[in-house]
Amino acid sequence: MTQFDGDTAIVTGASTGIGESTAKRFAEDGASVVVADVNVDGGEGTVADIEDAGGAATFVETDVSDPDDVAAMVETAVDTYGGLDVAFNNAGIEGESRPTADQSIENWDRVVGVDLRGVFLCLRAEIPAMLEDGGGAIVNTSSVAGQVGFPQISPYVASKFGVIGLTKNAALEYSGEDIRVNAVCPGVIDTPMVRRSTSGDGDSVVDRAVAATPMGRLGHPDEVADAVVWLCSEDASYVTGETLTVDGGFTSQ
Repeated sequence: MTQFDGDTAIVTGASTGIGESTAKRFAEDGASVVVADVNVDGGEGTVADIEDAGGAATFVETDVSDPDDVAAMVETAVDTYGGLDVAFNNAGIEGESRPTADQSIENWDRVVGVDLRGVFLCLRAEIPAMLEDGGGAIVNTSSVAGQVGFPQISPYVASKFGVIGLTKNAALEYSGEDIRVNAVCPGVIDTPMVRRSTSGDGDSVVDRAVAATPMGRLGHPDEVADAVVWLCSEDASYVTGETLTVDGGFTSQ
């Protein structure tokens, strides 16, 4: 027996990086996984990898800023696997990099729409399904940028701070109904998003991120996946409304 045998998990943003690693971890631990992403090729690739390893997974093309897409994602989990036990609301975008006064309204709306509204819409759809199932566990992806400021990316920072507040609020509202809601705050993790956001400056930006991290390296997506899986497991049965920071010591400085 593995710890999520018989459970159904949803992972958004599961085509690459942290989401992909976490979807695979849930599957390895026995869960049937709904892989959700706007990236069809990447999402289907995650499903293929899970199935090749003997797991069960289904891909749903999902824009988390669209309530109809999110409802369809949860519906797929319930219809395909019989319920919903675990959710990792991870989908996110970084947006444009510029000072606050130079941020376009379009960029603000796009980033907040995915990174904060998207988490709200997922919670709004997932919680009723979990209540029907008798409870569950949810983890939302915030960031170290949800704990401290980062120049040039104010929409992202505002969204990630908001995710922590939303997490704490939902945890308070549903803790008496056996639904735990927590957040994970990754530091600079070696993902396509990080590589994409540093491409203009080359490796120098990555080098600076490593130099600013006490452990002296980028994190690996699997290290965040380990934290998410723990928060969703029975080992964390008395943990709710918390933020678990996985940043190599960055925010301890």
